[in-house]
Amino acid sequence: MPDMSSSFHHQRWQQALRRTRQRVAGLPGHQVSGRVIRATGMVIEVVGLRVAVGSACRIELPHTETVASHAVYAEAEVVGFAGEKLFLMPLEEISGLMPGARVTPLSEGSGLSARRFPLGEALLGRVLDGNGNPLDDRESVEECPRATLTTAPLNPLSRAPIEDQIDVGIRAINALLSVGRGQRMGLFAGSGVGKSVLLGMMARYTQADVIVVGLIGERGREVQDFIDNILGPEGRRRAVVVAAPADTSPLQRLQGASYATRLAEGFRDEGRNVLLIMDSLTRYAMAQREIALAIGEPPATKGYPPSVFAKLPGLVERAGNAERGGGSITAFYTVLTEGDDQQDPIADSARAILDGHIVLSRTLAEAGHYPAIDIEASISRAMTAITDTDQQRWSQVFKRLFSRYQRNRDLISVGAYSPGHDPQLDEAVQRFPALESFLQQGMEECATMQESRQALAAVVGGHK
Repeated sequence: MPDMSSSFHHQRWQQALRRTRQRVAGLPGHQVSGRVIRATGMVIEVVGLRVAVGSACRIELPHTETVASHAVYAEAEVVGFAGEKLFLMPLEEISGLMPGARVTPLSEGSGLSARRFPLGEALLGRVLDGNGNPLDDRESVEECPRATLTTAPLNPLSRAPIEDQIDVGIRAINALLSVGRGQRMGLFAGSGVGKSVLLGMMARYTQADVIVVGLIGERGREVQDFIDNILGPEGRRRAVVVAAPADTSPLQRLQGASYATRLAEGFRDEGRNVLLIMDSLTRYAMAQREIALAIGEPPATKGYPPSVFAKLPGLVERAGNAERGGGSITAFYTVLTEGDDQQDPIADSARAILDGHIVLSRTLAEAGHYPAIDIEASISRAMTAITDTDQQRWSQVFKRLFSRYQRNRDLISVGAYSPGHDPQLDEAVQRFPALESFLQQGMEECATMQESRQALAAVVGGHK
């Protein structure tokens, strides 16, 4: 009688051998490699390789005392070339790099990078770095579905129009700067004017299925503070946070912003409504400036090379609505205005490619007025398409009265104003305390869309 156990094991070995042969058959018969000939600053020059810009490579480093049994590698990306020389930039700081170090591409054939990043439902509540690795000491993300960072651009004619208002929980924005589902807004602010707190309020109160937060180029201390104190447990449960702090390489900061956008695109493709918060677009531009200057691109406006202004719309245009009946990405991008200069080239470029901007005022913040939204300098380009005529009329009246008071504030302060000469100014002075109170909101206070509209009607609804 034949041994059944032996026959079963023989079949399993044959199946395993067949699978191994299939995998081996797909591998190239040789491996191409290059050599490091120069390292200057952040750029490593390599000869002997022909791979495309954007490809990932692996640099072999010398053995160390702690790791003597196998080679140590560092990952880098091709960021440019000149003749036969490739310019590589490492994803992390490299120590021990020597002349002649061997460099191999991570994929053969097409030369395109084979690096794939985790996506999907299992990442909700997680904190990841710009490479897609967990930062929160929880379970591995190896089992998550993976994809590359590049996606085909959406046909602008197939996108669903912005026609539904989204509730962000901020009274001044809901009533006066209404945001539509799929809109891309800029949050323009200097340092220390309440930008992070406002973003946290939006993350907690906005009606969205999923929140994706990209913390790009910020201080490492702020990452933990944003997650624990500003985002909070409630916001974190439905959020994915991608953190690429200031001490990471410029390449990883660029990659972190692209990865956060790719995560949002993945959820949008599943039909979900996503809130994307990117803090900040300016640090993304600065990272690209570091890379471009390092490989010899000439500076243009205020030290920013032309490639910076080409990359910004490429990132921002990935957000927005999908086709009708599909999901959406409503995005808020913070823009740092150095010295509160609204004519900063990045701020100026961002205003041109975004669907509106909210400006935070240092003067209001110093006066204890939070959120410090400068309602006169802010605008939502989609507001007329998503609000009714009553709200639009009330908003115009509010801004007109508020602006009238601000233009005459100095006269009122020194006592040069006397009522009875200008009826419109008289009304602005009379209503100003209510207008100012309307714009202020506590950090733990949530103002729904309906409550914001009712409060606006109560403040200016009786105006003739």
